[in-house]
Amino acid sequence: MNGYASISRSSMPVAWLLILWFFAAIALGLSGWLLAVKPPIPQLIVVALTIGSLATVFLVPRFRDWSDSVPIRSWVALHLFRFVGIYFLVLSHRGSLAPAFAIPAGWGDIVVATSAIALLFFVNPDSTIERRFYSAWNLLGLIDILFVVATAARVGIFAPASMQELLRFPLCLLPTFLVPIIIVSHLLIYRKLRLHR
Repeated sequence: MNGYASISRSSMPVAWLLILWFFAAIALGLSGWLLAVKPPIPQLIVVALTIGSLATVFLVPRFRDWSDSVPIRSWVALHLFRFVGIYFLVLSHRGSLAPAFAIPAGWGDIVVATSAIALLFFVNPDSTIERRFYSAWNLLGLIDILFVVATAARVGIFAPASMQELLRFPLCLLPTFLVPIIIVSHLLIYRKLRLHR
């Protein structure tokens, strides 16, 4: 019981930080400010938030201890949000989002999210052999999300109007909140797998 209470107490600062960040991202999105910026500014926002998150997790002992206490399956479950790729495909079909971005990014995210479900239900992270599946999935997912960010920058530079949908609410929460967390989670999964080994 004391251990559970300790974990709950250590989670509170993380929860409050995430809540504040989430509402700040909502306020920024609703303000319309992002619609006025041009690439690669959205990608630089992703980079800055990712670096800031990593620095917080690795340099602040309380946050580092919390991240180490989170089960691998919980980190993997976070990636179910990547079914947002389905919406990318819908927007591409409607002509609201550049196909050069939406199709590879959408299908990539769908594959990662679908394989995350397979890991959660059928693969045991405590097994030495089966952990290799987590390592392979983690590498695939990290490559995919970095590809998505790079593709968004490339397409946005040459055809900014075709990427405006990503800067409108609610999809603007991707660069300002979810994508940095996704990238950081991949690095934390890698750390968790190394510590476990």
